Amino acid sequence: MQQVFSLLVKPVACDCNLRCRYCFYLPTEAYFGRGAHRMSDAVLERMIAGYLRTPQPHWTIGWQGGEPTLAGVDFFRRAVAWMRQYAPPGATVANALQTNGTLLDDEWGAFLASHRFLVGLSIDGPPELHDANRVTATGAGSHEAVLRGMDVLRRNRVEFNVLTLVNSLNVRHPLEVYRYLRDELQVLFHQYIECVEYEPDGTLRPFAVGGREWGEFLCTIFDEWYAHDVRKVSVRLFDSILHRILYGVPNTCAMGRRCGTYLVVEHDGGVYPCDFFVRPEWRLGRIGDREMGRFFEHPVLRALARRKEKTPAECRSCRWFRFCAGDCVKNRNTENRSALCSGWKMFYEHACDRLEALAETLK
Repeated sequence: MQQVFSLLVKPVACDCNLRCRYCFYLPTEAYFGRGAHRMSDAVLERMIAGYLRTPQPHWTIGWQGGEPTLAGVDFFRRAVAWMRQYAPPGATVANALQTNGTLLDDEWGAFLASHRFLVGLSIDGPPELHDANRVTATGAGSHEAVLRGMDVLRRNRVEFNVLTLVNSLNVRHPLEVYRYLRDELQVLFHQYIECVEYEPDGTLRPFAVGGREWGEFLCTIFDEWYAHDVRKVSVRLFDSILHRILYGVPNTCAMGRRCGTYLVVEHDGGVYPCDFFVRPEWRLGRIGDREMGRFFEHPVLRALARRKEKTPAECRSCRWFRFCAGDCVKNRNTENRSALCSGWKMFYEHACDRLEALAETLK
């Protein structure tokens, strides 16, 4: 059976104009070396042509970094031109761009709008919560510059959502974060991503969230959402749970039993199985080494898939396992248990009866 997958492309590797204190990707500089990292036109064309030769119901490419806008708008114009050249007749090719927003201007806005890019804009809440971690190389906050980027997107009618990384600071202010996004910024599409990073000794890093506080954060914003915003605000996690209830299948890799729904392509054409495993030992090869779908047969990727499947017996017997599937592999500790297990249980116990009832109304 043909593998259905998307691409996550890193055209500038870890290069970024910010130095977010919790960035998990910046350490890849030790792997790729110092200096600017840029995807060549040869790699770009080979990647697009190879992906569009694979049979898919539709093709999806996510562009991330670092900060992908550092590649320049002309780089993306060439990418779109090659998509048109190599796409099969009638093909649907969707593009998503995850950005800190600080480099956006009206040239970017016009391009993103005309080619229907979905943009994810990173904001951690109001200025005092955002600027504590999302800083420039000089330590200055970036909140004001992000809002200028948001204005560019709105002015040019670019579809966008907001991605909030829930860390050890803003996790203590769930309502403040949620209401700021909803009321002050009037953003109706929210993604809340947990910050889980480990020290070499297996303890959580100072900026990471633990299980209890993650559960309390989710329960608090869920109550606010359920009381006021079910038909108004889209929260990706809640939408994914509803999808799982309604259709019986996960729509995120974290909720799935196996890894392997996308490939990461680095600036140099290197291929990896996951955004969190861009390291030499996880490299699958290089664009052009083989037909792109064949990377899923690589023993390294299969090893990661098996790692996701290996969950403790207590996980598999848990009533909430159908939703969390043991959580994302990167969130697991040395005992293969999620650092957020207690929080996930707290949240599902708190919210799932209401989500099940909501799903019934949606049927």
